[in-house]
Formats: sequence, C-alpha cells, structure tokens
Amino acid sequence: MKCHSYTSLFFTFIMTFGLAACSSTPSHVIVAPDLMTIPAIYHQGKHAQLNVVDMRTANHIVQVLRKGEAATLLSAQARLEDIIKVNLTEHWKKQSLQIQNNASNTINVSIEKAVISVEQQTMEYKVQTEIVVKVTVNNGEQTLTTTFNNRGNSDGPLQADIAVLERNFNQRLAKLLSQILANEKIAKFLM
Repeated sequence: MKCHSYTSLFFTFIMTFGLAACSSTPSHVIVAPDLMTIPAIYHQGKHAQLNVVDMRTANHIVQVLRKGEAATLLSAQARLEDIIKVNLTEHWKKQSLQIQNNASNTINVSIEKAVISVEQQTMEYKVQTEIVVKVTVNNGEQTLTTTFNNRGNSDGPLQADIAVLERNFNQRLAKLLSQILANEKIAKFLM
C-alpha cells in the first residue's frame, strides 16, 4: 500500500515536471526563410536601390491569445525588415541585379502584415498566419506597385508548438520572397 502511494507521488511529480517543461515559451522566434530555388530571371547590367520598411503597428510575430489572460507576444530575434532586405539583396545579386545606393531604379518593400495569431483553448488551438508585403518599383519614369500575400489557417489538439509555428512562418515567408524574386512585371519594369 505504501509502495503504491510513493509510485503515485513519483508519477505525479514526473507528469507535473514534464508538463511544465512543455509549457515553457521561448522569448523570441527565429525568422530565417530558406529560399531553395532562385527564379531564372537575370537583370544583367541593371542597378537598383533597395529600401525595406516595417509598417506594422506592433513588431511581434507571434501572438498567443488565451481567454481571460494577457496575450503572449513573441518578436523575431532580429528586425524583420533587416531579414527581408538581406534575403532579397542576396538573391537579386544572384540574378545579376546590382543593389546599390543612389541607383536610378528604386525598390521599396513595405511590410504591411506579418503575424501568427494563435487562439489557445484548454485542449485545442487555432492558428491564423498572414504575411502581406507591398513592393513599389520606381524606374525614374513610372511606378509599379504590387502586393504579395501569404495566408493560412491550421488547428490542432492541446497546445500550439512555437517551433512548428516558426517553421511554417519561415516557409511562408520564403515562398512570398520567391514570388517577389520571380515576378516578371518587376523584372521588366527595372531599367
């Protein structure tokens, strides 16, 4: 009888410790889009100045909402506009577009929305992810504005896993950046 109560106590301790470990929330999310393929567009002899601005009113990427509690907000480990600028610069250079200040072509990338909204309930969660980026290209004569969107919904049992949300966000962001790099209207508009 006494052995059974120690076993029960031990099991309760292990379960409590395990649940506490599972519920720890990271302090930030790692935004690192991995663009696997570079679209076969070449900008030989073309130059552009690239500006990226974050127009969002709040800088968090993840918001976890629980009824009756304050929202848990997680920002990216680095500024989102810097991450996007580095990725676009790297891949446009691979397409032979020279990124430099004071170029006749100006590419302005505006981050309108980038958020993972989690509605966490006791035994389930629902996720809405939305990334909206507006690209405005001025070639010295005309202006072209194109908006790129990537949205998605998911749900699951128990608690949302931040690592999974992070991976999905990175995949969505990589797809959106690839769409910008592959956009033929932008490519033709650059002089």
